[in-house]
Amino acid sequence: MYRAVSMHKETHFTGSARVRDIVIGMSDGLTVPFALAAGLSGAVASGHVVLIAGIAEMAAGSIAMGLGGYLAARSEHESYVSERARETQEITEKRDMEIEEVRDVFRKYGLEGEPLEAATQAIISRPDTWVDFMMKEELGLEEPDPKRALQSAFTIGLAYIAGGIIPLAPYALSLTLSQALLVSVVLTLIALFVFGALKGRFTGAPVWRSAFQTMLVGAAASGAAFLIARAVSGTGGA
Repeated sequence: MYRAVSMHKETHFTGSARVRDIVIGMSDGLTVPFALAAGLSGAVASGHVVLIAGIAEMAAGSIAMGLGGYLAARSEHESYVSERARETQEITEKRDMEIEEVRDVFRKYGLEGEPLEAATQAIISRPDTWVDFMMKEELGLEEPDPKRALQSAFTIGLAYIAGGIIPLAPYALSLTLSQALLVSVVLTLIALFVFGALKGRFTGAPVWRSAFQTMLVGAAASGAAFLIARAVSGTGGA
């Protein structure tokens, strides 16, 4: 008699780096052009001016954000390479100390006596495995993907553009400036709310709290920009 065995499938989210890049690019892409457009709406009389300025900012912002992501990823990789070289040197020059550190790691998992020594010897018998082990267990470092820098740059840049299109789109329509601003506010707040909810879903944060926090940050930024631009415009015209 055979018993059917159901396989347990674990579903873990593994795209944290890519999601982080999208969150960085999209959140700034929604907020910064939104704030700029709202601010200019309080200072100029033409939706066309707002649109052109917004597109220019969106282009510059996407490049700057993408470059920042590229440099951050490159720095992460260079830091890992440097730490790995240092760890490789230490297992040669401070072998006994490093062996004891391996034992300490296994002791934390409850190994003692013969199992402890067997596990330790299995690690130190292969230098590359030993270095990998120490990088992960002692320093908590995982080797970054060499392609991550370019991927991060493009992901952040494109996410910034995708976010920026939403608040700027109404200014490209045949609407008065006040109408375009109102539509932009509504669309962007909805987008911020949805984006915040999705961000919470993927990062494990409470969905509703993430949604409202993201929306409120965007509203605060655009409101401040609008009031400052209106105040400066009023001062200049006085």
